[in-house]
Amino acid sequence: MSRQVTIGQRIFNIFNVILLTAAAVICIVPFIHIVAVSFSNAAAVQGGMVKFWPVNFTAEPYRYVLEREEFWLSFGITLQRVAIGAIVNIFLVIVLSYPLSKSVEKLRTRTLYVWFFFFTLLFNGGLVPNYLLVKELGLLNSIWALVLPGAVPVFSIILMLNFFREIPEELEDAAFVDGASHWRILFQVYVPLSLPAVATISLFAIVFHWNMWFDGLIYMKSDKYPLQTYLQTIVSAFQNISILSNTELMRLANLNDRSIKAAQLIIGALPVLLVYPYLQKYFVTGIKLGGVKG
Repeated sequence: MSRQVTIGQRIFNIFNVILLTAAAVICIVPFIHIVAVSFSNAAAVQGGMVKFWPVNFTAEPYRYVLEREEFWLSFGITLQRVAIGAIVNIFLVIVLSYPLSKSVEKLRTRTLYVWFFFFTLLFNGGLVPNYLLVKELGLLNSIWALVLPGAVPVFSIILMLNFFREIPEELEDAAFVDGASHWRILFQVYVPLSLPAVATISLFAIVFHWNMWFDGLIYMKSDKYPLQTYLQTIVSAFQNISILSNTELMRLANLNDRSIKAAQLIIGALPVLLVYPYLQKYFVTGIKLGGVKG
């Protein structure tokens, strides 16, 4: 038996379609403009002629960025950072969320730990203390300087522990009766049942490590910059032409700083855009279930 849709519901559905369509256009149109700018020549960009289609098509901004050896070195460092950083983030989030998802009766100090992590979500020591800590630990100019300071994302812990709390306790009790340890219960019961949440925090970790550039600037030397830091230095060098050679100046005569920035944005965003569709089906479920307090 079909349910009759009222006039109010139809108006509401039409309003939702219009609102979501407008939001999608607002998100997509700037990206299309950036792509058009990145493939347009300097004169067209400088004259404000580029809207949503390239003018005097050229791939020189991309060649300027991609043909450098430093680009591929920084790209490899970023891949290394994303691989190590994401694994560290996911592992620590899982092993911390499991005990924090228990009740106070099972973990008496749970409230203390929750407030401790919540405090770190609101406050931090600041840039100078963080730099001194990394320096004293001997991590400067190493991949661990990019991984360890952000190894425990508190927001992901909150998401994951709420997801764990939705899992029936009877499954854990049955596993204990069969002689399973906490580690075995965590990785053979809880984690397989929490794949949407794991995919969500994995996406958060990948995007975080891929997009970060400032920590590379302060912790790493120029020969070990991650990709986003290296791309930022290209823009800075473009704006400070006094440090460029004559050959570079001749090449930049046909380029524009907006074209370089646009090409940088596309190069930096493309890998994440390629990964996201594979995790999107888990992302919505993970956010919905992990964001609800059980």
